[in-house]
Amino acid sequence: MSYTEEMSKKLNELLEKNYDAEKGYQKAAEVVDNSSLQKFFEDQAANRYDFGHELKKEIKGYGEAPDKGGSAAGAAHRTWMDIKSTFTSNDEEAILAEVQRGEKQALEEYDEIIHDTTLPPTTQKILKKQRDSVQNAVRSAQNFEAFVS
Repeated sequence: MSYTEEMSKKLNELLEKNYDAEKGYQKAAEVVDNSSLQKFFEDQAANRYDFGHELKKEIKGYGEAPDKGGSAAGAAHRTWMDIKSTFTSNDEEAILAEVQRGEKQALEEYDEIIHDTTLPPTTQKILKKQRDSVQNAVRSAQNFEAFVS
């Protein structure tokens, strides 16, 4: 496998995770009652939508095709959120905990790719910006968790 194919594969995996996060945040925004928390989830969904477009552009820049849908793991994550919200009467604290779990996993995936020493500077800059935004989302979710508990 060539370098561009390998890098595109990694970026496509991040792209799928961003599709999943966007859908998860949209679902979370639909089920919470707290208007501030709902806006936070909506804003994060919009960020992940934007991240997806940035990643698609990078993948196309490598001469490869971006993936079109979310991952099986992401579908399972959204299903968990469906079940969790049903059985906990839209427990905002539980939803925030699940969001944090997903975002912490995303941070690990971003870091893994960012630490690739052969990563072109333009791609690294995009990924670092996105990772920093995800890190800020984790911090914000932690702040909301203290507020809603």
